[in-house]
Amino acid sequence: MSFRLRQIPLLSRVGADRADQLRTDTDAAVAGWPHAALLRVDARNQVLVAGGRVVLHDTTELGQTPPTDAVFLGRIEDGRHVWAIRGALQAPPDGDVSVLDLRVTGDVFDDTSAQLVSSAIALLNWHENARFSAVDGTPTKPVRSGWARANPITGAEEFPRIDPAVICLVHDGADRVVLARQHNWPVRMFSLLAGFVEAGESFEACVVREVHEEVGLAVRDVSYLGSQPWPFPRSLMVGFHAVADPGQEFVFSDGEITEAAWFTRDEVRAALSAGAWTGGAADAKLLLPGSISIARTIIESWVD
Repeated sequence: MSFRLRQIPLLSRVGADRADQLRTDTDAAVAGWPHAALLRVDARNQVLVAGGRVVLHDTTELGQTPPTDAVFLGRIEDGRHVWAIRGALQAPPDGDVSVLDLRVTGDVFDDTSAQLVSSAIALLNWHENARFSAVDGTPTKPVRSGWARANPITGAEEFPRIDPAVICLVHDGADRVVLARQHNWPVRMFSLLAGFVEAGESFEACVVREVHEEVGLAVRDVSYLGSQPWPFPRSLMVGFHAVADPGQEFVFSDGEITEAAWFTRDEVRAALSAGAWTGGAADAKLLLPGSISIARTIIESWVD
Protein backbone atom coordinates (compact mmCIF):
# COMPACT_ATOMS: atom_id res chain seq x y z
CA MET A 1 0.00 0.00 0.00
CA SER A 2 1.23 3.48 -0.84
CA PHE A 3 -0.27 6.92 -0.26
CA ARG A 4 0.70 10.58 -0.25
CA LEU A 5 -0.21 13.52 1.94
CA ARG A 6 -3.46 14.98 0.68
CA GLN A 7 -2.31 18.49 1.56
CA ILE A 8 0.75 20.36 2.76
CA PRO A 9 0.84 20.45 6.59
CA LEU A 10 -0.21 23.87 7.88
CA LEU A 11 3.12 24.89 9.37
CA SER A 12 4.95 23.82 6.21
CA ARG A 13 3.06 26.22 3.96
CA VAL A 14 4.76 29.27 2.49
CA GLY A 15 2.88 32.55 2.62
CA ALA A 16 5.64 35.13 3.07
CA ASP A 17 8.98 35.88 1.48
CA ARG A 18 11.69 35.01 4.02
CA ALA A 19 13.92 37.62 2.29
CA ASP A 20 17.06 36.11 3.78
CA GLN A 21 19.26 38.55 1.84
CA LEU A 22 18.03 41.34 4.11
CA ARG A 23 19.33 39.63 7.24
CA THR A 24 22.86 40.81 6.50
CA ASP A 25 21.91 44.03 4.72
CA THR A 26 21.70 46.19 7.82
CA ASP A 27 21.01 49.40 5.95
CA ALA A 28 18.05 47.91 4.07
CA ALA A 29 16.63 46.35 7.23
CA VAL A 30 16.85 49.59 9.17
CA ALA A 31 15.43 51.57 6.25
CA GLY A 32 12.37 49.32 6.16
CA TRP A 33 11.77 49.43 9.92
CA PRO A 34 9.63 52.61 10.12
CA HIS A 35 7.10 51.10 7.70
CA ALA A 36 7.36 47.49 8.90
CA ALA A 37 4.87 45.31 10.79
CA LEU A 38 5.50 43.94 14.28
CA LEU A 39 4.44 40.53 15.61
CA ARG A 40 4.21 40.21 19.38
CA VAL A 41 4.63 36.77 20.98
CA ASP A 42 4.02 36.46 24.73
CA ALA A 43 5.89 34.30 27.24
CA ARG A 44 3.53 31.37 26.57
CA ASN A 45 4.12 31.53 22.80
CA GLN A 46 0.66 32.96 22.26
CA VAL A 47 -0.31 35.61 19.72
CA LEU A 48 -3.33 37.71 18.85
CA VAL A 49 -5.47 36.71 15.88
CA ALA A 50 -8.33 38.43 14.08
CA GLY A 51 -10.26 37.10 11.10
CA GLY A 52 -7.89 34.19 10.52
CA ARG A 53 -4.77 36.38 10.44
CA VAL A 54 -2.23 37.14 13.11
CA VAL A 55 -2.45 40.70 14.44
CA LEU A 56 0.46 42.85 13.32
CA HIS A 57 1.34 46.18 14.97
CA ASP A 58 3.26 49.26 13.84
CA THR A 59 6.96 49.05 14.56
CA THR A 60 7.16 52.76 15.33
CA GLU A 61 5.84 52.08 18.84
CA LEU A 62 9.32 50.68 19.60
CA GLY A 63 11.33 53.57 18.15
CA GLN A 64 12.98 54.41 14.86
CA THR A 65 15.34 51.40 14.68
CA PRO A 66 14.89 47.70 15.51
CA PRO A 67 15.68 46.79 19.15
CA THR A 68 18.49 44.28 19.60
CA ASP A 69 16.10 41.49 20.59
CA ALA A 70 13.84 41.85 17.52
CA VAL A 71 14.00 39.13 14.86
CA PHE A 72 13.37 39.68 11.15
CA LEU A 73 10.78 37.31 9.65
CA GLY A 74 10.62 38.46 6.02
CA ARG A 75 8.24 40.38 3.77
CA ILE A 76 4.49 39.96 3.41
CA GLU A 77 2.22 40.46 0.41
CA ASP A 78 2.12 44.25 0.59
CA GLY A 79 5.93 44.45 0.65
CA ARG A 80 6.27 45.38 4.31
CA HIS A 81 9.02 43.88 6.42
CA VAL A 82 7.84 41.88 9.42
CA TRP A 83 9.72 41.68 12.74
CA ALA A 84 8.88 39.81 15.93
CA ILE A 85 9.57 40.47 19.60
CA ARG A 86 8.80 38.73 22.87
CA GLY A 87 6.43 40.75 25.01
CA ALA A 88 2.95 41.25 26.39
CA LEU A 89 0.13 41.11 23.85
CA GLN A 90 -1.49 44.44 23.08
CA ALA A 91 -4.92 44.29 21.49
CA PRO A 92 -5.85 47.14 19.11
CA PRO A 93 -8.46 49.41 20.75
CA ASP A 94 -10.99 48.92 17.96
CA GLY A 95 -10.28 45.31 17.00
CA ASP A 96 -12.21 42.09 17.59
CA VAL A 97 -9.27 39.86 18.48
CA SER A 98 -8.59 36.69 20.46
CA VAL A 99 -5.52 35.10 22.03
CA LEU A 100 -4.32 32.04 20.17
CA ASP A 101 -2.02 29.16 21.11
CA LEU A 102 -0.56 27.74 17.90
CA ARG A 103 -0.49 24.19 19.29
CA VAL A 104 -4.21 24.21 20.06
CA THR A 105 -6.05 26.19 17.40
CA GLY A 106 -3.49 27.21 14.82
CA ASP A 107 -5.60 25.73 12.04
CA VAL A 108 -7.56 29.01 11.87
CA PHE A 109 -4.50 30.75 10.42
CA ASP A 110 -3.92 31.58 6.80
CA ASP A 111 -0.63 30.42 5.27
CA THR A 112 1.21 33.71 5.83
CA SER A 113 0.24 33.92 9.50
CA ALA A 114 1.19 30.29 10.14
CA GLN A 115 4.62 30.83 8.62
CA LEU A 116 5.26 34.06 10.51
CA VAL A 117 4.15 32.70 13.87
CA SER A 118 6.01 29.39 13.64
CA SER A 119 9.23 31.17 12.57
CA ALA A 120 8.88 33.78 15.32
CA ILE A 121 8.31 31.23 18.05
CA ALA A 122 11.24 29.09 16.91
CA LEU A 123 13.65 32.05 16.79
CA LEU A 124 12.53 33.69 20.02
CA ASN A 125 12.68 30.39 21.93
CA TRP A 126 16.18 29.75 20.60
CA HIS A 127 17.48 33.19 21.61
CA GLU A 128 16.22 32.70 25.16
CA ASN A 129 18.23 29.49 25.48
CA ALA A 130 21.38 30.42 23.55
CA ARG A 131 22.61 33.53 25.31
CA PHE A 132 26.04 32.08 26.05
CA SER A 133 28.64 30.48 23.80
CA ALA A 134 28.57 26.68 23.88
CA VAL A 135 32.37 26.74 23.48
CA ASP A 136 33.62 29.09 26.21
CA GLY A 137 30.54 30.48 27.96
CA THR A 138 30.99 34.04 26.68
CA PRO A 139 27.71 36.01 26.47
CA THR A 140 26.69 36.21 22.82
CA LYS A 141 24.72 38.88 20.99
CA PRO A 142 22.12 38.69 18.20
CA VAL A 143 23.36 39.27 14.64
CA ARG A 144 21.98 38.74 11.13
CA SER A 145 18.68 40.37 12.17
CA GLY A 146 18.10 37.70 14.79
CA TRP A 147 19.08 34.66 12.71
CA ALA A 148 22.40 34.08 14.48
CA ARG A 149 24.29 34.94 17.66
CA ALA A 150 27.93 36.01 17.70
CA ASN A 151 30.69 35.68 20.25
CA PRO A 152 32.03 39.26 20.62
CA ILE A 153 35.52 37.99 21.52
CA THR A 154 36.12 35.34 18.85
CA GLY A 155 33.58 36.45 16.26
CA ALA A 156 32.27 32.88 16.00
CA GLU A 157 28.60 32.66 15.03
CA GLU A 158 26.00 30.18 16.24
CA PHE A 159 22.79 29.50 14.35
CA PRO A 160 19.35 28.35 15.51
CA ARG A 161 19.33 24.75 16.66
CA ILE A 162 16.85 22.36 15.03
CA ASP A 163 16.16 18.90 16.45
CA PRO A 164 14.96 16.48 13.73
CA ALA A 165 12.38 13.90 14.75
CA VAL A 166 10.55 11.22 12.82
CA ILE A 167 6.83 10.53 13.03
CA CYS A 168 5.47 7.36 11.47
CA LEU A 169 2.12 5.86 10.62
CA VAL A 170 2.49 2.10 11.00
CA HIS A 171 -0.10 0.10 9.04
CA ASP A 172 -0.64 -3.47 7.92
CA GLY A 173 -0.60 -2.68 4.21
CA ALA A 174 -4.39 -2.79 4.13
CA ASP A 175 -7.02 -1.38 6.49
CA ARG A 176 -5.47 -1.28 9.96
CA VAL A 177 -3.16 1.22 11.61
CA VAL A 178 -1.27 1.42 14.91
CA LEU A 179 -2.10 4.29 17.25
CA ALA A 180 -0.48 4.77 20.64
CA ARG A 181 -0.89 6.74 23.86
CA GLN A 182 1.93 8.18 25.93
CA HIS A 183 1.80 7.59 29.68
CA ASN A 184 1.15 11.28 30.45
CA TRP A 185 -1.76 11.63 28.00
CA PRO A 186 -5.39 11.32 29.13
CA VAL A 187 -7.27 8.14 28.32
CA ARG A 188 -8.63 7.93 24.73
CA MET A 189 -6.02 10.33 23.33
CA PHE A 190 -3.92 8.52 20.71
CA SER A 191 -1.49 9.52 17.99
CA LEU A 192 1.30 8.21 15.76
CA LEU A 193 4.68 6.96 16.94
CA ALA A 194 7.50 9.50 16.96
CA GLY A 195 11.02 10.01 18.24
CA PHE A 196 14.17 12.07 17.87
CA VAL A 197 16.90 11.20 15.38
CA GLU A 198 20.18 10.17 16.98
CA ALA A 199 23.67 11.23 15.91
CA GLY A 200 24.92 9.23 12.94
CA GLU A 201 21.43 7.89 12.16
CA SER A 202 19.32 8.24 9.02
CA PHE A 203 15.63 9.11 9.18
CA GLU A 204 14.65 5.66 7.93
CA ALA A 205 16.84 3.89 10.48
CA CYS A 206 15.36 6.08 13.20
CA VAL A 207 11.85 4.99 12.20
CA VAL A 208 12.79 1.32 12.53
CA ARG A 209 14.53 1.86 15.88
CA GLU A 210 11.89 4.11 17.45
CA VAL A 211 8.94 1.91 16.52
CA HIS A 212 10.69 -1.15 17.94
CA GLU A 213 11.74 0.68 21.11
CA GLU A 214 8.33 2.17 21.76
CA VAL A 215 5.96 -0.68 20.89
CA GLY A 216 8.15 -3.69 19.99
CA LEU A 217 7.12 -3.95 16.33
CA ALA A 218 9.51 -4.64 13.45
CA VAL A 219 8.60 -2.48 10.45
CA ARG A 220 9.53 -2.62 6.78
CA ASP A 221 8.97 -0.59 3.61
CA VAL A 222 9.65 2.75 5.30
CA SER A 223 8.47 5.52 2.97
CA TYR A 224 8.76 9.31 3.25
CA LEU A 225 5.61 11.45 3.29
CA GLY A 226 6.52 15.04 4.17
CA SER A 227 7.80 17.31 6.92
CA GLN A 228 6.69 20.12 9.20
CA PRO A 229 8.46 22.50 11.57
CA TRP A 230 7.32 22.16 15.16
CA PRO A 231 8.75 25.10 17.14
CA PHE A 232 7.98 23.76 20.63
CA PRO A 233 10.75 24.40 21.20
CA ARG A 234 12.79 23.59 18.05
CA SER A 235 11.80 20.38 16.26
CA LEU A 236 11.43 19.43 12.63
CA MET A 237 8.93 16.58 12.25
CA VAL A 238 9.74 14.28 9.31
CA GLY A 239 6.79 12.06 8.38
CA PHE A 240 6.86 8.45 7.17
CA HIS A 241 4.67 5.41 6.85
CA ALA A 242 5.79 1.81 7.27
CA VAL A 243 4.35 -1.69 7.26
CA ALA A 244 4.20 -4.09 10.22
CA ASP A 245 2.69 -7.53 10.83
CA PRO A 246 -0.37 -7.31 13.15
CA GLY A 247 0.56 -10.75 14.48
CA GLN A 248 3.45 -9.23 16.43
CA GLU A 249 2.99 -8.60 20.13
CA PHE A 250 3.21 -5.08 21.52
CA VAL A 251 6.14 -4.57 23.91
CA PHE A 252 6.53 -1.23 25.72
CA SER A 253 10.22 -1.27 26.60
CA ASP A 254 11.22 2.39 26.86
CA GLY A 255 8.50 3.57 29.25
CA GLU A 256 7.19 6.30 26.94
CA ILE A 257 4.18 4.47 25.52
CA THR A 258 1.63 3.00 27.90
CA GLU A 259 -0.95 1.75 25.40
CA ALA A 260 -1.13 0.88 21.70
CA ALA A 261 -3.61 -0.91 19.48
CA TRP A 262 -4.52 -1.67 15.89
CA PHE A 263 -7.49 0.36 14.67
CA THR A 264 -9.51 -0.16 11.50
CA ARG A 265 -9.92 2.51 8.86
CA ASP A 266 -13.59 2.92 9.82
CA GLU A 267 -12.68 3.41 13.49
CA VAL A 268 -10.13 6.07 12.58
CA ARG A 269 -12.57 7.76 10.21
CA ALA A 270 -15.14 7.95 13.02
CA ALA A 271 -12.52 9.42 15.37
CA LEU A 272 -11.62 12.09 12.82
CA SER A 273 -15.28 13.02 12.56
CA ALA A 274 -15.52 13.30 16.35
CA GLY A 275 -13.06 16.16 16.46
CA ALA A 276 -9.59 16.72 17.90
CA TRP A 277 -8.00 16.25 21.31
CA THR A 278 -9.09 19.57 22.73
CA GLY A 279 -12.62 19.69 21.33
CA GLY A 280 -13.62 16.14 20.54
CA ALA A 281 -16.93 14.54 21.43
CA ALA A 282 -17.15 13.55 25.08
CA ASP A 283 -18.36 10.04 24.23
CA ALA A 284 -15.83 9.38 21.45
CA LYS A 285 -13.97 6.08 21.75
CA LEU A 286 -10.84 7.57 20.26
CA LEU A 287 -9.52 11.14 20.11
CA LEU A 288 -6.83 12.17 17.60
CA PRO A 289 -4.45 15.16 17.32
CA GLY A 290 -5.64 18.51 16.01
CA SER A 291 -5.21 19.72 12.44
CA ILE A 292 -2.20 21.90 13.34
CA SER A 293 -0.07 18.74 13.60
CA ILE A 294 1.45 16.71 10.79
CA ALA A 295 0.16 13.64 12.66
CA ARG A 296 -3.43 14.47 11.76
CA THR A 297 -2.51 15.27 8.17
CA ILE A 298 -0.86 11.86 7.83
CA ILE A 299 -3.80 10.07 9.46
CA GLU A 300 -6.35 11.84 7.27
CA SER A 301 -4.31 11.04 4.17
CA TRP A 302 -4.16 7.34 5.09
CA VAL A 303 -7.90 7.23 5.72
CA ASP A 304 -8.58 8.80 2.32
